[in-house]
Amino acid sequence: MPKRTRSTIRRTLVTAAVAALTATFLTPAAARAAGPQESRPVYSYADAVRESVWVDTGLDEDGDGRTDRVAADIVRPAEPARQGRKVPVVMDASPYYSCCGRGNESQRKTYDAQGHVVQMPLFYDNYFVPRGYAFVGVDLAGTNRSDGCVDVGGRSDVLSAKAVVDWLNGRARAYTSRTGDTPVTAGWTNGRTGMIGKSWDGTIANGVAATGVKGLRTIVPISAISSWYDYYFAQGAPLYEGGPDELAGYVESADAQAHCAAVRQKLADGSPRSGDWTPLWTERDYVKDAAKVRASVFLVHGTQDLNVRTKHFGQWWDALARHGVERKIWLSQTGHVDPFDYRRGAWVDTLHRWFDHELLGYDNGIDREPMADIERHPDQWVTSAAWPPRGTRTAVLHPAAGGQAGVGILGPRPGTGTESFTDDPALSETDWAAHLTAATPEKAGFLTAPLTRDLRLSGSSTVTVTATPTTGSAHLSAVLVDVGPDTVRDYADRAEGITTLTERSCWGGSTAGDSACFKETAAKTAAVDYTVVSRGWADLGHYAWPARGVPLTPGRAYTIALDLAATDHVVPAGHRLALIIAGTDKDLIDPPSSRPTLTVDLSRTTATVPLVGGAGAFVRATSGSAGAPAPRVLDGVGAPGTVRHVPVG
Repeated sequence: MPKRTRSTIRRTLVTAAVAALTATFLTPAAARAAGPQESRPVYSYADAVRESVWVDTGLDEDGDGRTDRVAADIVRPAEPARQGRKVPVVMDASPYYSCCGRGNESQRKTYDAQGHVVQMPLFYDNYFVPRGYAFVGVDLAGTNRSDGCVDVGGRSDVLSAKAVVDWLNGRARAYTSRTGDTPVTAGWTNGRTGMIGKSWDGTIANGVAATGVKGLRTIVPISAISSWYDYYFAQGAPLYEGGPDELAGYVESADAQAHCAAVRQKLADGSPRSGDWTPLWTERDYVKDAAKVRASVFLVHGTQDLNVRTKHFGQWWDALARHGVERKIWLSQTGHVDPFDYRRGAWVDTLHRWFDHELLGYDNGIDREPMADIERHPDQWVTSAAWPPRGTRTAVLHPAAGGQAGVGILGPRPGTGTESFTDDPALSETDWAAHLTAATPEKAGFLTAPLTRDLRLSGSSTVTVTATPTTGSAHLSAVLVDVGPDTVRDYADRAEGITTLTERSCWGGSTAGDSACFKETAAKTAAVDYTVVSRGWADLGHYAWPARGVPLTPGRAYTIALDLAATDHVVPAGHRLALIIAGTDKDLIDPPSSRPTLTVDLSRTTATVPLVGGAGAFVRATSGSAGAPAPRVLDGVGAPGTVRHVPVG
């Protein structure tokens, strides 16, 4: 498929818009003449059409002898259809509409006595329906009112949502009921669809886009998974107990619970806790299919998300970039939080303009604005014309021995000698960082000199470690730390960086059963002496081949490259950049079967870090006197805690 460029996308949208839109919506040509334009709330939300259809997926995952149908609840403005005009679609496909709820207030779908949807969670229908969009909320297969089985990001999950996009474009069948034979078509839509959603919902948007389905014009994945292996494992190291079979059971409807035991068993059998890569993970790896993506992508993620960790957005973003996909990105300081709950006004405005551009064809200039918005401090945002910024190049940093064991130097020249530590599964990255300036037995730390100028990391790092274990199993963690005082969002707090207030603000039309008013939030902050910038983990037994781990030979040296999560962070002048190498990161990876001591060969250990200005910027920023930091206990956010292993929120 040819690469998509912004100019070709814009030409395509303008052509479609001129052909399809009447005077109710300005054409892109008129928009250019009149300046920035936007769709207006000219349609009645109270009088909107509310209907449900069941779309045939062509699959029979629950084995009942008939093809599965997924429920799609629709809210659309009544006026355009009466006037013979068609509207685009905003769509959120989710497994959570009945079991768990959506958004900060855990809203669920509700229905009237006739089975028509009354409340749709979140603000999408309230806001966009009056502006000439339809909203479609899809129950993934095996959830709420849909047939089939939950297969956690696999074929059934993705194709059940893709089938709805196909139906909206006249390529699939749907019916007025779950079991009836009365067909229904989507004559009210022009088929142009934008998928949005947080967590599992955004994950499905990624998966559907990776099929290359026609009619899907854009996706907005928020804190979304790009490869399900990386949700459960980090290079062979298990991130949590449990697997996709347990997650399926968490969201299944009562019907699916009764009929989908075989599917759950298949999920369990295909995801062994060894951390080996199996065909199940290949099916759920959307990154490998990035070349098929036709849709533009507006990606949103918290850089401190310890549920859907930031490796997911980093590898997806890089793969999309390689294939010329039009992209935009927001990166916050939060954990697993929706932007509606940390930057509400700007988020609604930006999303509105994005959908107007991508689905209505308005030339409102959003595609010519900076690509990236990044939260530097709580509620303080900066932009970048491109992301990572132009001029970003990798710099190879080297750990070296310092004046005391366990407290070394991070610099541009290779070190010599060794450092040793013993895995302590009772400690986490916060324990290591708190004692970074003192020798402790569970980690090795390396610090730069105090920086003489700001140093910006932007992208994904790699830490290559050569280590000799004393036992037949070992896990490794590598952590980059900004050492210096700051005020940050408290991502380790239960709400992951926000506080929910009692006041409400309203975003769109309301009905008696579906209010557009939501509780406001504020930043929850913490004053810290250090900030963890990026993390990576691995099972040393997977050093040679990610598909299969092997037992280690005690006393033998092994080399492994740990992939660190993507980030964008400025280490300011006066602070230090530090690298920590340790074993089990408590509550973020599970411990190995033994408790090894590992000896790190410093001459064969490096950190490859993407820096704006590359190696030259690092040398200039660290040109001052190194000086050993005074030993003291540093304050940070709380320990990560046991993150609920459910991509929900």
